[in-house]
Amino acid sequence: MRPTAFLLLGGAITAPALVPPASAAPAGTVTITVPRLNVAEYHKPYVAIWLEPVGGGAPRTLAVWYDLKKRGNDPGTKWLADLRAWWRKGGRSLDMPADGISGATRGPGQYTIPLPANLKPGNYILTVEAARETGGRELVSVPLTAGARTTGKTELGAIAVSAR
Repeated sequence: MRPTAFLLLGGAITAPALVPPASAAPAGTVTITVPRLNVAEYHKPYVAIWLEPVGGGAPRTLAVWYDLKKRGNDPGTKWLADLRAWWRKGGRSLDMPADGISGATRGPGQYTIPLPANLKPGNYILTVEAARETGGRELVSVPLTAGARTTGKTELGAIAVSAR
């Protein structure tokens, strides 16, 4: 079994399953669904995905989707500040494009983002923020536990929780 966190922008959130196989690697995935909206003027959303330790600490950006090809007086990076929560959490200090995390905006569909292979055990908040020109904004968060461990008393042995 390979549990995955599903985030539906504009819909429900399902947390990751909590009992992976014992041999699972510490990395996992997050699947994000960008819904098809029936509006007169549709623009693909700018999206930022990041992890923050629950007890505090530096946020870690996993992905940023924005208009990479926009040139001239209004480069695509100008509108990254519309991802307000991400921008305030540290997005403003990133040089774009950022190797390994930035990419083009995405149309409606499901997209899978890998969690970092070096994710330390602990409790995190996974946050996804979207902003769309002539559209709305949305901020969705889900708790995530990586590397949790416990041991049963008689009928169960070691139980490990990872993001995978």
